[in-house]
Amino acid sequence: MALRPVASFACLTALPLLSGCASIYFPPPAAAPMLTQKGEFSGGLHTNWKANVSAQGAYAVGEHIGLIGTASFLHTNGKRKIYDQDFGELGVGYHTRFGAEKSRILEVYAGAGFGHGKRVERLSSGEITKSVEARMEKYFAQVNYTKKKREQFDFLGRTWQFRYGAALRLSYLNTPELILNGQRIPGEDNIFFEPVSYTRIGLIGPLKFQAMSGWNFGLKNRKYLTAGNSVFSMGLIINVGGDGRGE
Repeated sequence: MALRPVASFACLTALPLLSGCASIYFPPPAAAPMLTQKGEFSGGLHTNWKANVSAQGAYAVGEHIGLIGTASFLHTNGKRKIYDQDFGELGVGYHTRFGAEKSRILEVYAGAGFGHGKRVERLSSGEITKSVEARMEKYFAQVNYTKKKREQFDFLGRTWQFRYGAALRLSYLNTPELILNGQRIPGEDNIFFEPVSYTRIGLIGPLKFQAMSGWNFGLKNRKYLTAGNSVFSMGLIINVGGDGRGE
């Protein structure tokens, strides 16, 4: 295989440039740990163009039962816009291998999250024109499909091994109340549908580079909880433990 994965990665990184930024909610990346066996641990550190940093961990507590967790942090202080968000998620789910030579992975997770978000808009002079913040509650369910068998391509004089997959995540997000320019107003809720794809490329030993991108659709018409922010992320991930047949 030649440069097809490189072209695919270029498409993945271009998607977030097409997204808007009207919401106070910045979705953390969907967990895609690729768990396959009891005792396996997956850990990752991811970021995106807005410096939304996410730490993720997953552990297979049983042959088919796994736990996932995500902690996401965004704190930027731009000339015109300020973004602050701290958000956490926990979930539990089912994982299994199937197909020829057990080369495919199916993961199904459900969980909840909570956090706080704030968005401030200001003039170049520093005068604040709008400030919106809220406490957020989230419930989600997702399905991951991954091709576990390694593919490979040649680039920069080296053979790179990679895997790829897709995830579908459905989330219900609620803000009990919003604070607009210091005044409390009724909260909003929304349902988000996130179809994403991801590619994981081997670097050194169990250390992998992962890129994830896709789309975020809001199923309700809302003013402050919209689907304008990208679900793109890139980072490093590692899978260890189990009987050694995993990553």
